[in-house]
Amino acid sequence: MAYKTLEVTKDGGVCTIKLNRPKALNALCNELTMELAEALAKLETDDAIGCVILTGSDKAFAAGADIKELQDKTFLGQYDHDVFGLYWEAVARFRKPIIAAVAGYALGGGCEIAMMCDFIIAGDNAKFGQPEINLGVMPGAGGTQRLTRAVGKSKAMDMCLTGRMMGAEEAERSGLVSRVVPVDELMETAMSAAKKIAHQSLPIAMMTKETINTSFETTLAQGIHFERRLFQAMFATNDQKEGMSAFTEKRTPHFTNK
Repeated sequence: MAYKTLEVTKDGGVCTIKLNRPKALNALCNELTMELAEALAKLETDDAIGCVILTGSDKAFAAGADIKELQDKTFLGQYDHDVFGLYWEAVARFRKPIIAAVAGYALGGGCEIAMMCDFIIAGDNAKFGQPEINLGVMPGAGGTQRLTRAVGKSKAMDMCLTGRMMGAEEAERSGLVSRVVPVDELMETAMSAAKKIAHQSLPIAMMTKETINTSFETTLAQGIHFERRLFQAMFATNDQKEGMSAFTEKRTPHFTNK
Protein backbone atom coordinates (compact mmCIF):
# COMPACT_ATOMS: atom_id res chain seq x y z
CA MET A 1 0.00 0.00 0.00
CA ALA A 2 1.19 3.51 -0.84
CA TYR A 3 1.32 6.04 2.00
CA LYS A 4 1.42 9.82 1.73
CA THR A 5 3.61 10.46 4.77
CA LEU A 6 5.60 7.23 5.08
CA GLU A 7 8.07 5.25 3.02
CA VAL A 8 7.77 1.53 3.76
CA THR A 9 10.34 -0.98 2.49
CA LYS A 10 10.99 -4.63 3.28
CA ASP A 11 14.30 -6.49 3.21
CA GLY A 12 15.10 -9.94 4.55
CA GLY A 13 12.57 -10.11 7.37
CA VAL A 14 12.99 -6.42 8.26
CA CYS A 15 10.56 -3.63 7.45
CA THR A 16 11.84 -0.05 7.48
CA ILE A 17 9.27 2.70 8.04
CA LYS A 18 10.61 6.14 7.18
CA LEU A 19 8.67 9.19 8.30
CA ASN A 20 8.39 11.35 5.21
CA ARG A 21 7.30 14.95 5.74
CA PRO A 22 10.65 16.61 4.98
CA LYS A 23 9.31 20.16 4.64
CA ALA A 24 7.84 19.95 8.15
CA LEU A 25 10.83 18.11 9.70
CA ASN A 26 8.55 15.06 9.95
CA ALA A 27 6.15 16.81 12.31
CA LEU A 28 3.65 14.25 13.56
CA CYS A 29 0.38 15.31 11.99
CA ASN A 30 -2.77 13.21 12.32
CA GLU A 31 -2.40 11.81 8.82
CA LEU A 32 1.12 10.57 9.55
CA THR A 33 0.25 8.95 12.88
CA MET A 34 -2.86 7.35 11.38
CA GLU A 35 -0.79 5.92 8.56
CA LEU A 36 1.86 4.74 11.00
CA ALA A 37 -0.75 2.94 13.10
CA GLU A 38 -2.19 1.35 9.96
CA ALA A 39 1.23 0.23 8.72
CA LEU A 40 2.10 -1.35 12.07
CA ALA A 41 -1.26 -3.15 12.20
CA LYS A 42 -0.48 -4.77 8.84
CA LEU A 43 3.04 -5.71 9.92
CA GLU A 44 1.71 -7.27 13.11
CA THR A 45 0.19 -10.09 11.04
CA ASP A 46 2.87 -10.28 8.33
CA ASP A 47 4.63 -13.57 9.01
CA ALA A 48 7.59 -12.55 6.83
CA ILE A 49 8.54 -9.64 9.10
CA GLY A 50 10.45 -10.25 12.31
CA CYS A 51 11.64 -6.73 13.14
CA VAL A 52 10.78 -3.13 12.24
CA ILE A 53 13.00 -0.05 11.99
CA LEU A 54 11.35 3.34 12.48
CA THR A 55 13.39 6.26 11.19
CA GLY A 56 13.25 9.74 9.66
CA SER A 57 15.77 11.81 7.73
CA ASP A 58 19.36 12.75 8.55
CA LYS A 59 18.06 16.17 9.64
CA ALA A 60 15.08 15.11 11.72
CA PHE A 61 13.62 11.90 13.08
CA ALA A 62 10.58 13.97 14.01
CA ALA A 63 10.61 17.52 15.32
CA GLY A 64 7.43 17.10 17.35
CA ALA A 65 3.68 17.18 16.96
CA ASP A 66 2.13 19.35 14.29
CA ILE A 67 1.36 22.46 16.32
CA LYS A 68 -0.94 23.85 13.62
CA GLU A 69 -3.31 20.96 14.33
CA LEU A 70 -3.14 21.43 18.10
CA GLN A 71 -3.24 25.17 18.73
CA ASP A 72 -7.02 25.61 18.46
CA LYS A 73 -7.98 22.42 20.26
CA THR A 74 -10.21 22.53 23.35
CA PHE A 75 -10.18 20.25 26.37
CA LEU A 76 -13.22 18.34 25.13
CA GLY A 77 -11.76 18.18 21.64
CA GLN A 78 -8.62 16.56 22.98
CA TYR A 79 -10.50 14.34 25.42
CA ASP A 80 -13.14 13.11 22.97
CA HIS A 81 -10.64 12.40 20.18
CA ASP A 82 -7.49 11.19 21.90
CA VAL A 83 -5.19 10.86 18.90
CA PHE A 84 -2.24 10.00 21.16
CA GLY A 85 -4.07 6.94 22.45
CA LEU A 86 -5.68 6.06 19.14
CA TYR A 87 -2.67 6.30 16.84
CA TRP A 88 0.60 7.21 18.56
CA GLU A 89 0.45 4.41 21.12
CA ALA A 90 0.28 1.89 18.26
CA VAL A 91 4.08 2.02 18.38
CA ALA A 92 4.14 1.05 22.06
CA ARG A 93 1.47 -1.63 21.52
CA PHE A 94 3.33 -3.23 18.60
CA ARG A 95 4.23 -6.76 19.69
CA LYS A 96 7.17 -7.45 17.40
CA PRO A 97 10.59 -5.89 18.05
CA ILE A 98 10.85 -2.30 16.78
CA ILE A 99 14.02 -0.19 16.67
CA ALA A 100 14.15 3.61 16.44
CA ALA A 101 17.01 4.80 14.22
CA VAL A 102 17.32 8.47 15.14
CA ALA A 103 19.29 11.16 13.35
CA GLY A 104 18.85 14.88 13.84
CA TYR A 105 15.98 16.24 15.90
CA ALA A 106 13.79 13.97 18.02
CA LEU A 107 11.84 16.60 19.91
CA GLY A 108 8.52 16.58 21.73
CA GLY A 109 6.37 13.93 20.09
CA GLY A 110 9.39 12.77 18.11
CA CYS A 111 11.23 11.93 21.31
CA GLU A 112 8.09 10.28 22.68
CA ILE A 113 7.61 8.10 19.58
CA ALA A 114 11.28 7.08 19.69
CA MET A 115 10.91 6.09 23.35
CA MET A 116 7.90 3.91 22.48
CA CYS A 117 10.24 1.75 20.41
CA ASP A 118 12.13 -1.10 22.05
CA PHE A 119 15.49 0.62 21.80
CA ILE A 120 17.08 3.60 20.10
CA ILE A 121 20.18 3.64 17.93
CA ALA A 122 21.28 7.25 17.48
CA GLY A 123 23.35 8.99 14.88
CA ASP A 124 26.01 11.24 16.36
CA ASN A 125 24.02 14.31 15.28
CA ALA A 126 20.87 13.28 17.17
CA LYS A 127 19.24 15.72 19.57
CA PHE A 128 16.51 14.69 21.99
CA GLY A 129 14.21 16.97 23.91
CA GLN A 130 10.79 17.63 25.44
CA PRO A 131 10.41 21.36 24.81
CA GLU A 132 6.62 21.48 25.20
CA ILE A 133 6.86 23.84 28.17
CA ASN A 134 7.91 26.57 25.74
CA LEU A 135 4.45 26.20 24.14
CA GLY A 136 2.56 26.47 27.40
CA VAL A 137 1.95 22.72 27.78
CA MET A 138 3.84 19.62 28.90
CA PRO A 139 4.55 16.33 27.13
CA GLY A 140 1.29 14.49 26.53
CA ALA A 141 2.25 11.26 24.75
CA GLY A 142 4.23 9.64 27.55
CA GLY A 143 7.19 11.99 27.71
CA THR A 144 7.03 12.67 31.45
CA GLN A 145 6.69 8.94 32.13
CA ARG A 146 9.00 7.16 29.68
CA LEU A 147 11.74 9.78 29.85
CA THR A 148 11.80 9.56 33.65
CA ARG A 149 12.05 5.78 33.50
CA ALA A 150 14.87 6.03 30.97
CA VAL A 151 17.06 8.79 32.44
CA GLY A 152 15.85 9.30 36.01
CA LYS A 153 13.92 12.05 37.79
CA SER A 154 16.57 14.77 37.89
CA LYS A 155 17.44 14.76 34.20
CA ALA A 156 13.80 14.34 33.15
CA MET A 157 12.83 17.33 35.31
CA ASP A 158 15.69 19.33 33.81
CA MET A 159 14.64 18.58 30.24
CA CYS A 160 10.88 18.98 30.71
CA LEU A 161 11.08 22.16 32.81
CA THR A 162 13.80 23.97 30.84
CA GLY A 163 13.03 22.54 27.41
CA ARG A 164 16.72 21.95 26.73
CA MET A 165 17.93 19.41 24.19
CA MET A 166 20.18 16.45 24.95
CA GLY A 167 22.86 15.44 22.45
CA ALA A 168 23.54 11.88 21.36
CA GLU A 169 26.50 11.28 23.67
CA GLU A 170 24.61 12.52 26.73
CA ALA A 171 21.62 10.44 25.69
CA GLU A 172 23.78 7.32 25.61
CA ARG A 173 25.40 8.12 28.97
CA SER A 174 21.94 8.67 30.45
CA GLY A 175 20.52 5.38 29.18
CA LEU A 176 18.08 6.91 26.69
CA VAL A 177 19.78 5.30 23.67
CA SER A 178 21.51 1.95 23.36
CA ARG A 179 24.38 3.13 21.15
CA VAL A 180 25.66 6.06 19.10
CA VAL A 181 27.19 5.69 15.64
CA PRO A 182 28.31 8.13 12.92
CA VAL A 183 25.18 9.38 11.20
CA ASP A 184 26.27 8.01 7.83
CA GLU A 185 26.44 4.53 9.42
CA LEU A 186 23.11 4.78 11.24
CA MET A 187 20.89 2.82 8.87
CA GLU A 188 23.52 0.17 8.22
CA THR A 189 23.92 -0.35 11.96
CA ALA A 190 20.16 -0.42 12.58
CA MET A 191 19.64 -2.85 9.70
CA SER A 192 22.36 -5.14 11.01
CA ALA A 193 20.71 -5.25 14.44
CA ALA A 194 17.24 -5.68 12.94
CA LYS A 195 18.31 -8.58 10.69
CA LYS A 196 19.95 -10.30 13.64
CA ILE A 197 16.67 -10.01 15.55
CA ALA A 198 14.59 -11.04 12.52
CA HIS A 199 16.59 -14.26 12.18
CA GLN A 200 15.82 -15.29 15.75
CA SER A 201 12.66 -17.15 16.72
CA LEU A 202 9.87 -14.56 16.43
CA PRO A 203 7.67 -15.92 19.26
CA ILE A 204 10.70 -16.11 21.55
CA ALA A 205 11.70 -12.53 20.63
CA MET A 206 8.15 -11.34 21.26
CA MET A 207 7.98 -13.05 24.64
CA THR A 208 11.37 -11.59 25.58
CA LYS A 209 10.12 -8.10 24.67
CA GLU A 210 6.93 -8.65 26.68
CA THR A 211 8.91 -9.81 29.71
CA ILE A 212 11.26 -6.82 29.69
CA ASN A 213 8.33 -4.42 29.34
CA THR A 214 6.59 -6.16 32.24
CA SER A 215 9.49 -5.19 34.49
CA PHE A 216 8.26 -1.57 34.35
CA GLU A 217 4.76 -2.52 35.51
CA THR A 218 5.36 -4.99 38.34
CA THR A 219 7.34 -5.60 41.49
CA LEU A 220 10.63 -7.49 41.19
CA ALA A 221 9.07 -10.66 42.63
CA GLN A 222 6.11 -10.50 40.23
CA GLY A 223 8.42 -9.79 37.29
CA ILE A 224 10.66 -12.75 38.10
CA HIS A 225 7.60 -14.99 38.45
CA PHE A 226 6.35 -13.82 35.01
CA GLU A 227 9.80 -14.34 33.49
CA ARG A 228 10.06 -17.86 34.96
CA ARG A 229 6.66 -18.90 33.60
CA LEU A 230 7.41 -17.66 30.08
CA PHE A 231 10.86 -19.25 30.19
CA GLN A 232 9.26 -22.57 31.09
CA ALA A 233 6.63 -22.12 28.37
CA MET A 234 9.36 -21.74 25.76
CA PHE A 235 10.19 -25.43 26.25
CA ALA A 236 6.90 -26.21 24.50
CA THR A 237 8.21 -24.68 21.26
CA ASN A 238 10.02 -26.33 18.37
CA ASP A 239 12.41 -23.39 18.25
CA GLN A 240 13.73 -24.16 21.75
CA LYS A 241 14.51 -27.72 20.63
CA GLU A 242 16.13 -26.46 17.42
CA GLY A 243 18.16 -23.74 19.14
CA MET A 244 19.63 -26.05 21.77
CA SER A 245 20.20 -28.88 19.29
CA ALA A 246 22.03 -26.51 16.97
CA PHE A 247 24.21 -25.32 19.84
CA THR A 248 25.25 -28.83 20.86
CA GLU A 249 25.78 -29.82 17.22
CA LYS A 250 27.83 -26.67 16.56
CA ARG A 251 25.68 -25.45 13.67
CA THR A 252 23.52 -22.42 12.90
CA PRO A 253 19.93 -22.86 14.10
CA HIS A 254 17.05 -22.80 11.66
CA PHE A 255 14.08 -21.35 13.49
CA THR A 256 10.56 -21.91 12.13
CA ASN A 257 8.65 -19.65 14.57
CA LYS A 258 6.85 -22.64 16.03
